[in-house]
Amino acid sequence: MPERTPAGPIEGTLIGRGDPGYDRARTDAVWNGLLPERFPEVILQAAAEEDIPPALALARAQGLRVSTRSGGHNWSGSQLRDGGLLIDLSRLRHCRVDPASATAEVGPAITGRDLVEALTPHDLAFPVGHCSSVAVGGFLLSGGLGWNSRAWGPACADVLEIRAVTADGRTVICSETENADLFWAARGAGPGFFAVVTGFRLGLHPHPAAVTTTSLTFPSADVERVTGWAVRTARDLPYNVETALVMAASGEATATVPPGPRITVGATAFAATRDEALAALEPLDACPFAERALSRQPPEPTSFAALHDGAGQLWPRAHRYAADTLWSAESYETLMTRIADAVARAPSGRSLVLAPVQPVSTDPALLRNMAFSALGESYLVCYAIWDDPAADGANSGWLRETMAAADPSGRGGHYIAETDVEADAARARRSYAPADWDRLQELKLTWDPDNVFHSYLAPAT
Repeated sequence: MPERTPAGPIEGTLIGRGDPGYDRARTDAVWNGLLPERFPEVILQAAAEEDIPPALALARAQGLRVSTRSGGHNWSGSQLRDGGLLIDLSRLRHCRVDPASATAEVGPAITGRDLVEALTPHDLAFPVGHCSSVAVGGFLLSGGLGWNSRAWGPACADVLEIRAVTADGRTVICSETENADLFWAARGAGPGFFAVVTGFRLGLHPHPAAVTTTSLTFPSADVERVTGWAVRTARDLPYNVETALVMAASGEATATVPPGPRITVGATAFAATRDEALAALEPLDACPFAERALSRQPPEPTSFAALHDGAGQLWPRAHRYAADTLWSAESYETLMTRIADAVARAPSGRSLVLAPVQPVSTDPALLRNMAFSALGESYLVCYAIWDDPAADGANSGWLRETMAAADPSGRGGHYIAETDVEADAARARRSYAPADWDRLQELKLTWDPDNVFHSYLAPAT
């Protein structure tokens, strides 16, 4: 039987703080093993879009601020807010693919792995998140830096339409031509978005027939030399090649080098043929100091599913995470050299820094009409990864010290999906161009004048 509320029936499950099942629902609402000490007053596990209007009416009647979660991978747990209503959308997992129009209609809880499995039989693809457990809801709302986004653009560029329930309980369609201002905000506002998105219509790409990957790993003592060569080379590669530097806190010993920090240059070509992929990757195969590599993986065929499996090894479940991002006007060589010593001193050997070269297309046509924007020439993400609760302070502190070393002026930008919004009050604001930030505040007042939805998580006061 539906649960009845003063605002109408709800098919899903309403769980109040103190009710049986509350602790499990709260824990399940965060993928990260590091669970924030924040406690919603009520959690709604929505069964369908129809549950959202009465839930919002209930929140307004009881003075509860609203947050949402899509149901997948996340770092900060910003959906957990004290004294509010958490709308859990993890049951909204529909996926309908139309091969004829190369489009798909998906629910916010479908994950990257789900989408790959649905699209591959139709020879279609989408710039899904690098980790398979990332749900499309939060990913697309934040912009979406996914696989092959250097060629395809941020994933939100392929969002053709959204369905959303607004603060006053209306269900609206948003696109370039309908409720265009809300559509603009939905493509980048991330956890500060002021409506509940229940569905996306996506434009799809032909599936690359020859996905091919290669890598070289060096001791971190070579960081400046490796980074300079890799970045110069990567910028000249075809746009369908994704190149990233990974500086890891630990690496296995070799015959000539003891165990310790490593820097890996990895590249993946999303090509139409094997020959095209090999030609695109050839400049990386011609590294002038390849003899210093501790390991070398020659170009080999792969798939989106296999790429997801590889990411799962770097970011495994059941661990504790803290993450932060940086867009910078400074060079990759400067940034990576600054933090090399900090990475070597990481409390956990699993911790790493990921630095994708040109992580998103620079084509203005793919960056139009969206709140998301790239805010620097260089970009990196730092991840503290550990499993011992007793080491929470050491690892969280290391993350912030490392990011301060990377950006000593504090003037860098951030990416809202993965930034440490609790590090300082400016983190959310510095995730947007100033004019875009101002527009988001204006649209929040327009679409949510009663402040029903929580805004961005901020440092505790």
